[in-house]
Amino acid sequence: MTIKAILTDIEGTTSSISFVKEVLFPYARKALPGFVRNHGQEPQVRRWLDAVAIEIAASACQDEVIVEALQGWIDQDRKHTALKALQGMIWEAGYRNGDYTAHLYPEVAAVLRGWHAAGTPLYVYSSGSVPAQKLFFGYSDAGDLNPLFSGNFDTEVGGKREAASYSHIAKAIGIATKDILFLSDVVEELDAAREAGMQTVLLDRLNDYPLPRTGEATHGHTRAENFQQINA
Repeated sequence: MTIKAILTDIEGTTSSISFVKEVLFPYARKALPGFVRNHGQEPQVRRWLDAVAIEIAASACQDEVIVEALQGWIDQDRKHTALKALQGMIWEAGYRNGDYTAHLYPEVAAVLRGWHAAGTPLYVYSSGSVPAQKLFFGYSDAGDLNPLFSGNFDTEVGGKREAASYSHIAKAIGIATKDILFLSDVVEELDAAREAGMQTVLLDRLNDYPLPRTGEATHGHTRAENFQQINA
């Protein structure tokens, strides 16, 4: 089968899971109270705070209660669009201040550049918001990689374990699902992409998954331990 576009996940795929959990999440958790205090009345922030208030059935609650709920969601690693949007705004300050750069596995940047140079359009699909994705690749260990990507998608297009999401993405980029290769470390996401008709590769990085996933654990997806092993 031909590959006319590559769609990639971030956490556990291009980058370590530990970077998100040990650097980005704690940074956002600590910064949330001050961020909401200083920016809570700005429309682009208020819309997400109000969405959280509705979610926790407390439309008239104080911002302190909303912040506590958000911090609880961070602790639970909850994939909520409002939380992701607010985290993205907070992380922007961290990136711009040089508090950290986004982790990439050593071979990723070179392989991405190679695919791009060969004329294969690259796209990102992550549970993190599109602005957070662009910050991530804009302030990566390997510099600004955003020019390599033709588009970004987050959970506003749908859940990553739902086949319809991958159909929507294919329609948005104008390429048939059968001609798109999806890269992820999560088997259930790959199952959904395959159900939609996409080609798939399971990233099984030893740093993130010390016990290799082989045989039935791959659900029949092609397995690779790094980007250099991917035939695209």
